[in-house]
Amino acid sequence: MTTPPSLELPAEDRVLSPYTGYTRAHWEATADGLLRAAWRWATPGGALLDLPGRPSGSGVRSDGLEGYARTFLAAAFRVAGAGGEDPYGWLGRYADGLAAGTRTPGRDDTESWPLILGHDVQGQPMVESASVALGLRLTAPWLWDRLDPGVQDRAEEWLRGALRHTPAPNNWYLFPYTVAGFLESVGRGDAETARARERALGLLEGWYRGEGWYADGDSRAFDHYNGWALHLYPVLDAHLSGDTERLAHYGARLREHLEGFSLLFGADGAPIHFGRSLSYRFAAGAAVGLGAVTGHTPLAPGVSRRLVSGTLRYFLDRGATGPDGLLTLGWHGPHDATLQHYSGPASPYWASKAFVALLAPGDAPLWQAPEEPAPSEGPDRVLALAVPGLLVHSTRADGIVRLHNHGSDHLRPHEGEAEVRDDPHYSRQAYSTATGPTAAANVADNHLAVEIGGRLSERRRIRPLGAGGGDGWGWAASWHRPVFRPGPPMAPGLRVESVTVVRGSHELRAHRVVDAPAGSRVRQTGWATGPDDTVRSALHGLYGWESALPDGQRAPQGTAFTRWAVVPRLTAAADGTTVLVALASLTGVTEDTDEAPLSGAVREVRVAGDTVEVRWADDGSLTRIGFSPLTVDHLRTEG
Repeated sequence: MTTPPSLELPAEDRVLSPYTGYTRAHWEATADGLLRAAWRWATPGGALLDLPGRPSGSGVRSDGLEGYARTFLAAAFRVAGAGGEDPYGWLGRYADGLAAGTRTPGRDDTESWPLILGHDVQGQPMVESASVALGLRLTAPWLWDRLDPGVQDRAEEWLRGALRHTPAPNNWYLFPYTVAGFLESVGRGDAETARARERALGLLEGWYRGEGWYADGDSRAFDHYNGWALHLYPVLDAHLSGDTERLAHYGARLREHLEGFSLLFGADGAPIHFGRSLSYRFAAGAAVGLGAVTGHTPLAPGVSRRLVSGTLRYFLDRGATGPDGLLTLGWHGPHDATLQHYSGPASPYWASKAFVALLAPGDAPLWQAPEEPAPSEGPDRVLALAVPGLLVHSTRADGIVRLHNHGSDHLRPHEGEAEVRDDPHYSRQAYSTATGPTAAANVADNHLAVEIGGRLSERRRIRPLGAGGGDGWGWAASWHRPVFRPGPPMAPGLRVESVTVVRGSHELRAHRVVDAPAGSRVRQTGWATGPDDTVRSALHGLYGWESALPDGQRAPQGTAFTRWAVVPRLTAAADGTTVLVALASLTGVTEDTDEAPLSGAVREVRVAGDTVEVRWADDGSLTRIGFSPLTVDHLRTEG
């Protein structure tokens, strides 16, 4: 794969960076290339960058501000990291744009920025205010300090809109926190800024659940927002302010987060394809870079660079920028199913957060230590993250990382399960660095559906039951109430209890369907793959399943990884309480790929009441699952 022609990158350095070839100079050149492409679409005064494409739900003017703010963040990291050196004059452009945008905020003209209002009133400008504020803070000696006092006053007044209106009930509270941090850093703090910061940090404490993981609000949404928002803003703020006490507090959480999160990158550099806002792409590496910059990381410098450069290169090599050099809305290239309603042409430029790594100077270990293998390039690993309810496993042979979701659902506490539409980026049982979920209108991959009267159920609110494991194996479990659409949303008493146990690339999927109405059926699907993929999906029924679809079920809309996909499927009848057991796998196709069918992986399966016992063929070990009460054990010896 080759770098897009719009990016002028230096020669690779395979001595210093044997895995990616990328150095600090590649990061600077990438930032410059992205900025160069985006500024071709600036308004005459530089206040708005009106990138081409379909508008977001917030409208074209908000999208233009988004273009300014998010690219400013890239420019700020690039110039601040170079000690103020600005060979292409980026800061002069952003200074002009700031002056033009804040002259008459809210006016319907070519340059004026929209006002910052509450999250429920075209609230996107509040998001962008944080990027503007952080960009100004990072570059204060070379931009803010040289502005006319009148422009400074206008900018402050516009930014204070973020302090005076209500954020969305999640990571949005860190946007006024960041605005307030900037104002205080330039001597413009007061009771209003103090309240905004106190409020945000108070909420953050309530959202912290342990093991380095925050929920994104009063919910169970655990995803990439941990790294590119919930850790980024407080840790970076403490670092920039020199507040050693706060940095130690939030930095310790970042360190613990990276213990597990660092495994969520495949050997090819791909982040795990899970959660919302995936068009931010290589921003997934922001937490890794921030840990290296602040010293709050368990990773060696060469491992950190391997991860951040790996994910940057992964996307540049796979069409993240179009022929015009602009980041596209999607994953590799454009992909509508990856997007949310708030996604606009400039939304992908939150990827700019990855450039936080440039705050480490050129002589820092992050850039000078030789690259070392990523965690997924070491021995096969299984990691149970009990707090978010996630089970992660990687296999060295193909470099794929898989995540089994038994705890993250993105429903807010006040929302009824029937009120919210199915979200493929949270509701599926499993995700990976090599596959994406199928679109909502197609067959759902990695899903256990109950079928009643021709209607298939969806999984909404996920109730975690636990996670754990040992050397070379792990498990996670949850239960949910199947939701049906259209018609009555739920069947009385119906629930599905699910347990996933992994060993190597094998995924044991056991379910207990409780109180299924007479005449019900169930469907289990596996990983979605396509004809152009280099991965193979398999699904084999071990107990309770009656039939399999030989060629799988087709998903014509494909995934973020393939234009067209097929999904393996099992079906069975369900009446009352039914226990079902299957074995699934996702493997990379290489010269050394094991062609042995899944049917040979298990020697024996026994089900007695609510207890499942599976004897593995390779070493005779036994996995025992009890549903009532829930117990999961793995015995390594015969008998």
